[in-house]
Amino acid sequence: MFCEKKSDLVEISKNETVKALRSFIEGNRNNETNWCDWNIPLHWGGCSDPFQPIEKEYKSSLECLKVFAETQYPFIVSTKGRIIVEPEYLDLIKKCNCVIQISAVCSEYDKLEEGAPPFEGRLEMIKKLSEHKRTIVRIQPYMAEVHNSIMRSIKRFAECGAYGIIVEGMKFLKSKKGLEKVGGDICYPLKVLEPRFKELKLQAHKYGLKFYSGENRLRSMGDSLCCCGIDGLDGFTGNRYNINHFENGDVGVPSPTMCENGTGKVFHSISQKAGEYEHFKNSSFSGLMKNEYIEKRNYYDKVFGKTKK
Repeated sequence: MFCEKKSDLVEISKNETVKALRSFIEGNRNNETNWCDWNIPLHWGGCSDPFQPIEKEYKSSLECLKVFAETQYPFIVSTKGRIIVEPEYLDLIKKCNCVIQISAVCSEYDKLEEGAPPFEGRLEMIKKLSEHKRTIVRIQPYMAEVHNSIMRSIKRFAECGAYGIIVEGMKFLKSKKGLEKVGGDICYPLKVLEPRFKELKLQAHKYGLKFYSGENRLRSMGDSLCCCGIDGLDGFTGNRYNINHFENGDVGVPSPTMCENGTGKVFHSISQKAGEYEHFKNSSFSGLMKNEYIEKRNYYDKVFGKTKK
């Protein structure tokens, strides 16, 4: 669903994926990543599935798995593709330092995800993968219309050996009655999501599952502020110097590289106003991140008359 906002999928072609991955793992950073001076876990598959059918032809993801297995670099992979449980892939997964995320909401979504494995098939995937690796179920995107079905699904996720669930509300492209605009997305209001997320959290805990909120506005509801499910795993150190952690009073110490002038160039990727590049080039990641948070606080104070998350 998420990749529908991207360019035409038929235009996807094999490129330098494996070469770029190995380069990053070896410590080579560019303007977007030079603020990071540790083995920050990579999230693979956040916008497009690495195990979709074209993988059978290109086998790019298989080659990436070989690199991950060789280097033991930490990563999270998100998928709904059954290729990941085929023997040659599963054998490599067993050797990797990873967390597996399987997108599986409820059987009603089958008609919306033509070409993907059905819900029952994904439960089988979860069962196979959870025997070897921490496996998280992605309830992303969550839609209120199927809330009761999702509640019933949670018990089945636990029976398949899942470690936890991640929940994030659907982001719509067009305005709809009862929804509101948040940034560039049309979203469910918090008054709709919050009580439902609480029910899902209680249900998850009832069956021994962790609950993570992929919804930025409700991140503090999760059992960890990092929604990827990496908490407590050796070698998985995320970034705690960001707005999410500022908002929730769990700010980490910036690394030495984050404090260096020039590492702020990453902000140019999200704010490309004329003349700002020079400012970013001469700023640090840590300084700009803190300023972003302060500006956000000031904005809410001005608009709402009080601090608003």
